[in-house]
Amino acid sequence: MADETTGTTARSTDDAGAPACLVTGAGGYLGGRLVPELLDAGYRVRCLVRTPGKLRDHPWAGRVEIVRGDVTDAGSVARAMAGMDVAYYLVHALGTGRDFERTDRRAARAFGEQARLAGVKRLVYLGGLTPAGVPERELSPHLRSRAEVGRILLDSGVPTAVLRAAVVIGSGSASFEMLRYLTERLPVMVTPRWVHTRIQPIAVRDVLRLLAGCARLPADVTRTFDIGGPEVLTYLEMMQRYAAVAGLPRRVILRVPVLTPGLSSYWVGLVTPVPAAIARPLTESLRYEVVCHENDIERYVPSPPGHPLGFDRAVALALQRVREARVDTRWSSASVPGAPSDPLPTDPDWAGGSLYTDVRARAADVPPEALWRVIEGIGGEHGWYSFPLAWAVRGRLDRLVGGVGLRRGRRDARRLRVGDSLDFWRVEEIECGRLLRLRAEMRLPGLAWLEMRVEDDGHGGCRYRQRALFHPRGLLGHLYWWSVSPFHAVVFGGMARNIVRAAAASRDGAVRRSPEGG
Repeated sequence: MADETTGTTARSTDDAGAPACLVTGAGGYLGGRLVPELLDAGYRVRCLVRTPGKLRDHPWAGRVEIVRGDVTDAGSVARAMAGMDVAYYLVHALGTGRDFERTDRRAARAFGEQARLAGVKRLVYLGGLTPAGVPERELSPHLRSRAEVGRILLDSGVPTAVLRAAVVIGSGSASFEMLRYLTERLPVMVTPRWVHTRIQPIAVRDVLRLLAGCARLPADVTRTFDIGGPEVLTYLEMMQRYAAVAGLPRRVILRVPVLTPGLSSYWVGLVTPVPAAIARPLTESLRYEVVCHENDIERYVPSPPGHPLGFDRAVALALQRVREARVDTRWSSASVPGAPSDPLPTDPDWAGGSLYTDVRARAADVPPEALWRVIEGIGGEHGWYSFPLAWAVRGRLDRLVGGVGLRRGRRDARRLRVGDSLDFWRVEEIECGRLLRLRAEMRLPGLAWLEMRVEDDGHGGCRYRQRALFHPRGLLGHLYWWSVSPFHAVVFGGMARNIVRAAAASRDGAVRRSPEGG
């Protein structure tokens, strides 16, 4: 949530008279799905994002106005609020450090104040469902901060709707992927006490429906609303029901009392792609019974037939999207807090200090499009085409020091877009058929990029060019580069060689990972 300069991507529109909505967090899991919901409902949409380029490849990007800014920067928020009727607050500072509660507090105050000054008619915020009877000071920092943000927005002087949800079930959500991987990978589980906590999950489709519906709430409605699905289940029941929907045998669950939330988060991080930094607030929240105590939202945003979706239906729809590779956004869509955001240094005239590079090039006797298919399909299930053990060890080491590790995988098995997470990289730039540039989000003493290019040789074949770049931070950064450089011939050299071989072996378009380990 660091401050950034503000700029606007202009757009023309035929619906200048339509209500206008500002969406923060449009690059994240829910924000990225809410935007098309609002557009389909006839709203004009403006997105406030730190890095506008990350929205470039979203199918709705040409239909919205994109403003560069940050919710902690009152100036950029003020400019983004101008002319807006409704403002959605879908961001949080979780994971930015020990002071995340203070950052959340400061951002919420700036957002509410600027909304009031701009004459915004409605604020909408999605928070967490808190347990009844538990003093706020005893809540987990995550739930406590969510509750405080809701209060700050309610006190802003702008009519506010605070929706409070427990577990969101939808393809790509952190809660769903945690449930999915725990259930699928562990037929026999040793589990903590929180598996017996009662929870009221809600389908992501219903969350989006309610968020969009809140834009038309009467002006005198300013309050919290509990939102949930039609069933109250324990986490144990959720796992068994997931297994049944997914066609898996019934799971054997052994409960132990010694797994604290901290230990549980590392256990979840070991089994699932969700890193401990995200798993911890999720597991801490599961210590408490989170059940809706009212359903007043129904009076203002009535449910259509078949809604709210039941748990089994929500899981079936999420699994269908996963299997069909139609996951629009994932929990990893938002940038990792603290991840590098500096631009790639321009070379050769870059004057920012040392820049180490490892360059590889190989001729490829294949059409350029065959080579590009392999490049765009890299990572996830296809792997990295060289020395799998080295990549696996590097990913595990990253998770041990609190990084994202190698198991975030891909949003789509075949297509990438700017801003996608790709294992412990993020897509920084993509020029279809020509260039894929990845930025490292692993824990490193410096900044790192990996570039893969396709160059047409003019004779029906092409040339593959690969470049790894590292900008060290301090002495430790230099030592890191020199300590790993002896392995580059195996890792990066093997990658270039095997990518070209995979392209040659898949001219029919069926990309296969090369079995060679180096």
